[in-house]
Amino acid sequence: MIELNDVLNIHNILIDKFGGSKGIRDIGALESAINRPFATFDNIELYPNPAEKAAAVLESILINHPFIDGNKRTAYVIMRLVLLEYGLDILANQDEKYKMVISASKGDIRFDEIKTWIQTHIRNKNEA
Repeated sequence: MIELNDVLNIHNILIDKFGGSKGIRDIGALESAINRPFATFDNIELYPNPAEKAAAVLESILINHPFIDGNKRTAYVIMRLVLLEYGLDILANQDEKYKMVISASKGDIRFDEIKTWIQTHIRNKNEA
């Protein structure tokens, strides 16, 4: 699970470092976004592997737009932290990461395309 307080702390650190306005626009939308990767139906995980969990949280934070500012930055960092929990990381250059996050934030790519992007760029964290 992703702890709400951890996400809030990460968001505040990102805003302090890179600028913008602190604050939550919709706490329910944030809670929904961080819980989505761990959703189940009939005791079966809807997102059973790390790439699916990472894609779900990234897409949900971007679409739900729970923060006043810094949604894209926070979504990317939380996505990476989900992967790191499984010993995985993203291997991509800054431009590739930026383009993926911007495309997802505009709705040009959705869950399946985000998952595919992650799977294409995922590495064992010792290789990344």
